[in-house]
Amino acid sequence: MGYQTIELTIEDGLARLTLNQPELGNPYNDVFCKEIGEVAEVLTLDDSVRAILVSAKGKFFSVGGDIKMFTRDRAALPAGILEWTKNAHSGMARLWRLDAPIVTAVHATAMGGSMGLIGGSDIVYCAESAKLGAAYSMLGFSTDVGVSGGLALRMGIARARRFLLLSEVLSAKEAEQAGLVDFVVADDQVLAEAEKTARRLAQGPTRAYGQLKKLMMTAYRNSVESQLEDESLGLTRVAATDDAWEGLSAFVERRKPNFTGK
Repeated sequence: MGYQTIELTIEDGLARLTLNQPELGNPYNDVFCKEIGEVAEVLTLDDSVRAILVSAKGKFFSVGGDIKMFTRDRAALPAGILEWTKNAHSGMARLWRLDAPIVTAVHATAMGGSMGLIGGSDIVYCAESAKLGAAYSMLGFSTDVGVSGGLALRMGIARARRFLLLSEVLSAKEAEQAGLVDFVVADDQVLAEAEKTARRLAQGPTRAYGQLKKLMMTAYRNSVESQLEDESLGLTRVAATDDAWEGLSAFVERRKPNFTGK
């Protein structure tokens, strides 16, 4: 599949989404904003996708927003932001809503808008030497591409607010302690460990994963009654899947379940 800023391959239920502008630091530029929307559409329409592995090439996971793009024309900047976020935000929303879990391998420093991609991931592996930050306020900017929502879900609202207001840059261990990443591993092992988990999830009960993801996204904003009803209706739908019956049968028969994602 041909893109300028992203590599996308899909095989055996695993989609590999790789940020691919290594010479520029994988910035969130206009082309990337357009292509992340296109990639999300492809993944949404492909029922074979059961897990997504996000990674990046080069010295950085991502340097974040393309500052040169922002400074081309002051008068045109607001309209430009509307256009760029229109594409990128539709993509992020679709990625978050996929049943397929997203596993991200942060192999190097990640900044700015990449916090939206990391924050919206279900499992995040991070290299020991990586640093993570979002210096929006240092530029006089507020957030975009899902950064506020993703960080709030991962870190909690108070910790995410501090991270953003103070333009903190966290080490991998500090990011783990704050809940921004899940596992810190040796630099040369981060992609392999992330892929191992992504492959495991690609063999799991995809519809159940999707329902769990939806429930976690609404847990903060729902009333107790609404969340309980969402759990009830979601479990009712999941119980009708082939995987639910396979899971029950495997438990009774004392064998490993063979999930098909259906």
